[in-house]
Amino acid sequence: MAFLIYLVIAYQDIRDRMVTMVIFPLLSVVLAWIHISHSGWEVVLWFSLLNLLLVNAMLLLLFVYTRIRRSGKFLNHSIGLGDIFFFCAFAVGFPTLTFSVLFVGALLFSLFLFLTVKSVRDMRTVPLAGFMALFLIGTLILELFPDSPNLYLL
Repeated sequence: MAFLIYLVIAYQDIRDRMVTMVIFPLLSVVLAWIHISHSGWEVVLWFSLLNLLLVNAMLLLLFVYTRIRRSGKFLNHSIGLGDIFFFCAFAVGFPTLTFSVLFVGALLFSLFLFLTVKSVRDMRTVPLAGFMALFLIGTLILELFPDSPNLYLL
């Protein structure tokens, strides 16, 4: 189910630069359910709170940088609302160490993919949620292989 939701996010964000808002709560519920089935709800609650704290700290740093250094608008100029919702949905889905590694990996993947696509196609903004969803699709596919590490090990 998460695979299909990631596909919808990637498709909508890359094509239209917007994602239907009902997708993000659905993704949160599906990822939380998967996480709970591996770890239990108490563990998931603590990991989710810590992950959301990390996301909020990153967004605060981005906000301060945007306002002070670039003297620009934050929302829908530096980052889209859909990207923020995607980060929050993503935060409830994994233990903190796994989340941190996947989050940084997805951001780097998005950067490299944007730079590659930008040289071929005229693209002014990064469909960040869509590119991160593509990264997570790849992660889910790699997790199917027998020797792949378990993303939910503590």
